[in-house]
This record gives sequence, C-alpha cells and structure tokens, in this order.
Amino acid sequence: MSLIPQILIPADEMQRLRSIHRYDAALSLQESVFGEFVALAARIFNLPISLIALVDREQVFYKASYGLPNIQTQPREEALCSTAILDNKAVVYADLTYESSPLITNQAATAARDKNLRFYAAAPLRMPDERRIGSLCIIDYQPRHLSEGEQQLLEQIAILISQMVAVRYCCLQSPELGVDQWHLIRNQVQEELQGLQALVRYLATRHGSPIPIPDDILLLISRRLNDLREVLDQYES
Repeated sequence: MSLIPQILIPADEMQRLRSIHRYDAALSLQESVFGEFVALAARIFNLPISLIALVDREQVFYKASYGLPNIQTQPREEALCSTAILDNKAVVYADLTYESSPLITNQAATAARDKNLRFYAAAPLRMPDERRIGSLCIIDYQPRHLSEGEQQLLEQIAILISQMVAVRYCCLQSPELGVDQWHLIRNQVQEELQGLQALVRYLATRHGSPIPIPDDILLLISRRLNDLREVLDQYES
C-alpha cells in the first residue's frame, strides 16, 4: 500500500509517469552535462547543494548532485522535491524549521532535519507535453529568501534542463540527427555551461556574493542562458 499522501499526487499522475518513460528521462538525466547544470546553479546562488530530482511512482531519484554526493534515491513521501511537481512555478521554503506548508509531510520534515537542511527552493522540470517529471533544487544549511528575479532565474535553468532531455529524445529518435548529433549538442552545451561558471566566478571575485543577487547580474546570466536556449530551440520539436 502506498504511503504517498494524496495531496502530493498531481491530477495528471498517470500521464506524468508515461512522460518520464517516453522521454527516457531516467537514463537521459544521468548524462554528465546535467552535472554541469547543478554545479552552475549552486555557483550562481552561492549555495552548497543543488540537485536534479526525478519524481517516479514511489521513489525520487537524484540524477545529478552537487554537494550531496551520497544521495541517490528517497521515498517520495520523504522528499521535498515531491512538492515541486505540483505547480508550474518554483516552490521556496525559506526556513524549513518554521515552514508550515501542508505539502511538507512529517517524513519530509524529519528527513530535512536529519540532514540539517534549512532552505529549499525548486523549479519543476516540464516536458514539451507539459508534464512535470521532476525538479531542479537548490539547498542551504541556513535560512534564506529568494527574490522574484532569483526565482525566475532558477525556473529558467530548469527549462533548459527540460529542453536538454527533450532534445536528446528528438536526436535519438531522428534518422537525420541521431546519436552523433546529440553528442555534438551535449558537448556544446557543456562547454557553454563551463563558460558560464567561469563568468559567475569572475563576477563573485569582482563584486562579492551579495544576497539577493543584484538585478544587473541576474540579467547578464539570464541573457547567456537565453543564448543557450536559442541553440536548443533548433532541435526540439
């Protein structure tokens, strides 16, 4: 018998699970490029932990991890990422010690407390069929607020991750593109993400790490991410 509370199960649950398998998300998200995404997210927000979570039927699988290398899977009712697939916008828990959201189960609150986690924010991974299959999350051991601009940037990175899964699927299903084209795209994106990390390091050296992130820095990073999205738009269909 499932222990997952009904409140954590989206209305489109069956279609959502089919989307996970259709896009081969479990295998796709293991590609090394997704490690670059979580490393970039952690660096942008100057936080110690970032994860990509795939929310399956009963388990949450952490397919890419920065800062929590030993976490691989978690029962769905224990994972905060289970709450991130319920809406199309980011969820933010500024201080888990005092968070009273009905979406956070006792099991999830206990799991977070056992790891001394205080801050959690996540943006959903939404596929072209509009199904939310998982999330990109950022985590801290200290309380923190996230500005509207920061939330939008987190959502922007999650959109790119979702696009990468879709582009991989399109390449592998297309005789005209194929696995070689996917490898070219993946390597190009990986190089761009590494370049973005270098930019963020430079900005931190020059300006420090103010919280919240200033709007001009958010805009600069967002423009670079938009350039990357334009590359992916050529292949997603």
